[in-house]
Amino acid sequence: MNRLSLNQWTTRRWSVGEAVDGCVRHGIPAIGLWREHVAAHGLSETAALVRSAGLRVSSLCRGGFFTGPDWRSENRRAIDEAAVLGAACLVLVPGGLPAGSKDLLGARAQVSDALAELAPYATSCGVRLALEPLHPMYCGDRSVVSTLKQALDIAPPDVGVVVDSFHVWWDPEAADQIARAGSRIAAFQVCDFLLPLPSDLLLGRAMMGDGVIDFPPLYAAVSAAGYTGDIEVEIFNADVWAADPDEVLATMKKRYAELVLPPG
Repeated sequence: MNRLSLNQWTTRRWSVGEAVDGCVRHGIPAIGLWREHVAAHGLSETAALVRSAGLRVSSLCRGGFFTGPDWRSENRRAIDEAAVLGAACLVLVPGGLPAGSKDLLGARAQVSDALAELAPYATSCGVRLALEPLHPMYCGDRSVVSTLKQALDIAPPDVGVVVDSFHVWWDPEAADQIARAGSRIAAFQVCDFLLPLPSDLLLGRAMMGDGVIDFPPLYAAVSAAGYTGDIEVEIFNADVWAADPDEVLATMKKRYAELVLPPG
């Protein structure tokens, strides 16, 4: 349990203060924060609260969306926020096809160019960028980067990647690409892949054990690649959000121990 992290979106209706208190009550040592909640609570106030609670910030979600307008200023702000929070990484969602465009290769080139431009600023601020490939069903609107291979090919060497079970479980090259990533793995996120998928595809992330993913091979691959950081549970699911957040955390801890960690 010393590596378990609550991604704040799993208990979406909790404020920053409530999520921090929940982590402390349940003995969860790390939290993945979202910029919207941090802004509502106050950046410096959030940083002080997390520090006083003795929690690590496993990630800040999110920056990216490099194929849209104003990505430069928005991502610089996100980097500044991650630096204040002491986040282990800033998660970057690449962005989908630009409005009115069908040029997929061009969009990927935009992401690559943006990362190369942004990385030096992040380094100067002591912030690690983490590019997250998303499942191919999100290619059009959210992420023109669909696999770990594409993420590693596109991102400069000083930009890390996110291994998210929901997005990579299906990929026949996932194990090889996790090994290739090695020290570039900046975050490991887990949740299950719900079937049947809901009409809103963003809400198809389920509590571990409620879907089709076999977690131990992913855990083993990430561990063999040398990743020793926090393991975030990030769930977008209407039923999970409607449940008592304390019950969600209790179930999360139980399923993490039983289904994600290797036996024994």
